[in-house]
Amino acid sequence: MKITRITAIPLSYRLPEGKTVTMGIGSTLKRDCIIVRVETSEGITGYGEAHPGRSPGAIVSLIHNTLQPLLVGMNATDVVGAWQRVHRMQLSSHGLGAGTCLALSGIDMALWDIRGKAAKMPLYELLGGSHRRIPAYAGGIALGYQSPESLAEEAQSYVAQGYKAVKLRIGDTVKNDVARLRKVRAVLGDDIDILTDANTAYTIADVRRVMPVLAEIQAGWLEEPFACNDFASYREAAKISPLVPIAAGENHFTRFEFGQMLDARAVQVWQPDLSKSGGITEGVRIAAMASAYRIPLHAHSSATGLNHAATLHFLAATENAGYFEACVSHFNPFRDMFGSTFQIGDDGCVEPPRGHGIGIEVDEAIFDKYPMVDGPGYVVKF
Repeated sequence: MKITRITAIPLSYRLPEGKTVTMGIGSTLKRDCIIVRVETSEGITGYGEAHPGRSPGAIVSLIHNTLQPLLVGMNATDVVGAWQRVHRMQLSSHGLGAGTCLALSGIDMALWDIRGKAAKMPLYELLGGSHRRIPAYAGGIALGYQSPESLAEEAQSYVAQGYKAVKLRIGDTVKNDVARLRKVRAVLGDDIDILTDANTAYTIADVRRVMPVLAEIQAGWLEEPFACNDFASYREAAKISPLVPIAAGENHFTRFEFGQMLDARAVQVWQPDLSKSGGITEGVRIAAMASAYRIPLHAHSSATGLNHAATLHFLAATENAGYFEACVSHFNPFRDMFGSTFQIGDDGCVEPPRGHGIGIEVDEAIFDKYPMVDGPGYVVKF
């Protein structure tokens, strides 16, 4: 069974007027995603999701004009061979590193979808896992910069749905962040896990000021306080409080960058995103590396139900798996455009789909509703 064609399908959705969401990396104007379709000589088609990297047109061009010629004709079940070819010809020398990794992630996910469909097995089973329930937290692009009272009310609404954990967006000002954190903890009580994400907006001075409050409210982690390549700041932040783990990984690419993170001894929670970090093939390698050092893996998940479903399968087959990031965004039509991927239970858990491969039935007719709008999805004021 050979790869015959690889197609990248970019989709965009503008946020409604007046509904811009603000967080540490800026204010959102639109949501983008890239669906990757891989066709084979035996008629089996696989689908994956590649993160758009704030430049969907560039990633689409990379898939069509660079990676497709490298991979067409290869055995569609040879995920390791396909990954290695792209690494050899693009990632390891002269190629576009991060962009290639985003593009490869979507292709790799689609190839695993094909493997599962060919074997008539769900992805979690193909990966050596089982159909089990996975703890989830309420996250996504929201739960952030609003009044403490409004934020606490929103957080409480997710707890009422069954969630036992919520993730709050911080990185505004330390004063505002502290007020929100304390209010949410007071309203939710001590039995709900509060996680925090600064979206790279903090300085070391900010972390020194906010860390005692994070310890006070028993925050589960402080996510991405700094830029992904600022290992010096991560090392320094890790010394401030042993009570609050530092989390990162959604913007780290391949096991090699996670290896650098391991060497820095600064990040206690790893968060690879299967649509960014190198796909499922590389995600398995990253998870194994983390497992050897007893590092928990709480995978980050992006826009569409494809990545959500793939992540659920991946976590169900990962020994050191932690939370699934359940998107509760108010404005993300991509999450449910193929139907509901996950359902939170009273136990605060979700479970992977049972269908073959990733288990998502893709109806391409819906794509016409979301024509690509190229350009950045965020507005940032410096």
